[in-house]
Amino acid sequence: MKLAVIGGGSTYTPELADGIGRLLPDVTDFVLVDPDADRLAAVGPVSARIVAAHDHPARVSWTSNLDEGTEGADAILFQLRIGGQAARQRDETWPLDCGCVGQETTGAGGLAKALRTVPVVLDLAERASRRASPSAFIIDFTNPVGIVTRALLTAGHRAVGLCNVAIGFQRDFASLLGVEAGRVSLGHVGLNHLTWERSVLLDGVDVLPELLAKHADEIAPHTGMPADFIRHLGMVPSSYLRYYYDHDAVVESLRGAETRAEAVARLETELLELYADPELDVKPPQLAQRGGAWYSEAAVDLLVSLTGDRQDVQVVNTLNHGTLPFLPDDAVIEVPAVIGSAGADPVLIDPVQPLLRGLIAHVYAYEELALDAALRGGRDRVYDALLAHPLVGQADTAQCLTDRLIAENASYLPWA
Repeated sequence: MKLAVIGGGSTYTPELADGIGRLLPDVTDFVLVDPDADRLAAVGPVSARIVAAHDHPARVSWTSNLDEGTEGADAILFQLRIGGQAARQRDETWPLDCGCVGQETTGAGGLAKALRTVPVVLDLAERASRRASPSAFIIDFTNPVGIVTRALLTAGHRAVGLCNVAIGFQRDFASLLGVEAGRVSLGHVGLNHLTWERSVLLDGVDVLPELLAKHADEIAPHTGMPADFIRHLGMVPSSYLRYYYDHDAVVESLRGAETRAEAVARLETELLELYADPELDVKPPQLAQRGGAWYSEAAVDLLVSLTGDRQDVQVVNTLNHGTLPFLPDDAVIEVPAVIGSAGADPVLIDPVQPLLRGLIAHVYAYEELALDAALRGGRDRVYDALLAHPLVGQADTAQCLTDRLIAENASYLPWA
């Protein structure tokens, strides 16, 4: 199997290299594609050393040439950040001036990221698909995953979106239960970065009530919300739900605080210095602070199932196809799905409670408008998407955010 990673200069990549070295013997070629030669010069060699340290025979290479990197690829993984941490820093700050949360995938910052990202990903995917194997899948780890994956699927690509929230909860719950992770599965439902765990199955039996009764205080920090609130819900919300359930308090906490972008930029500088050490052949412990926990395991599991037709169940972002009947069939949702050589087929799930259903439908309406704005541009489309977002919803606020978004991102928006 030839695996090409678009955005291979990311500091995430050694995590993926470690996963391939440990868990994916079928990879024969692991190619990192990135326009940043300096990053590749650090990330490429350390990734090769990590793979080799696992006695894995894969050939690890790196290139800035997309055509060369994707030639004959059996799978392509996208992990891009258009504008880098500098753009993320802006996404996390200017919305605060309009009284809204600053976050890279949620709210106005998330829309800015979508506008920068979707056109680039579609262009790269189109070029890569001409070189890759006709049966190649695109695995999208690029945020906002739901919007980017829907753009890829709408354009006709064989794509599946991947997020690490579900696998993170699975590992956390397994640890609390004192069992192997493979025995735990999740009743995970929603949209990317808007999900809830409605059940936790241990060998097929729901133990979520027991978990909440005994371990809510330990689970709560992973959600950013109080234990009593989680007990009230009777389910476990992802940490992104705090932007909805506790928006105003989060906004106040972000004002004047160090942004996640600043923290990550500082960490990336440290990681790149570590990667440059020719003796380093393991992922450094600092990489755990970078985010993306369990990313390699999730990516490897998905690759194995797509290329090996394993027909197992994993949580991914894929087409709705009636799974959530209150959304269009071509909506991209994040739910458990059967994974095989034909792609991802969502499993049947219990009806979604109104408390969740209303917010999911509201955010999906925003995502439809966000994708339209990303594909066709225009100030009015940006304004409509922001007006539709449940974290905005006021005309004057949407106006403020629109003006700032366009001003901060004009160099990435040809129509602006």
